[in-house]
Amino acid sequence: MVLNAEILPGDLEQIVSSVCGTMMDMEVNRCDAGWFPARDRWTAAVHLSGNWNGAVLLECSPEQARWFAGSFPAMDSEESVEEMVPDALGELVNMIGGNLKCLLPTGAHISLPAVVKGSDYALSIRGAEVQRRLAFQCVAGRFWVTVLATRG
Repeated sequence: MVLNAEILPGDLEQIVSSVCGTMMDMEVNRCDAGWFPARDRWTAAVHLSGNWNGAVLLECSPEQARWFAGSFPAMDSEESVEEMVPDALGELVNMIGGNLKCLLPTGAHISLPAVVKGSDYALSIRGAEVQRRLAFQCVAGRFWVTVLATRG
């Protein structure tokens, strides 16, 4: 049985703010910027399944992705910032999804993160609808966090 759970904007805002503050000592503020497709955007995603099904996406510009990677303390200093981007974005979306999972009905499981760059891909989650999409502003620019939910 799949249960419905609404993700409230304040809850998602608090999770993103907490993760960014804890992991990168970075202050983020929610802003009213509308989402738009972009050719060079990085997208990181985790899927949640079980008693709630959906996904969490983190989308940002290449410049911001490099800034995130360079600010991430857990990254291997032997790698270049560009090489660290997929791991840093994957870890960020994984932590946001993991915190979000705590608000969902018991029994939800989280996937390993997937990270893609650019527009030459199609992300399709059968039956998924945008439940919540928030824009955030930080010192490195604007980014979006989206929660997709599938109807059960």
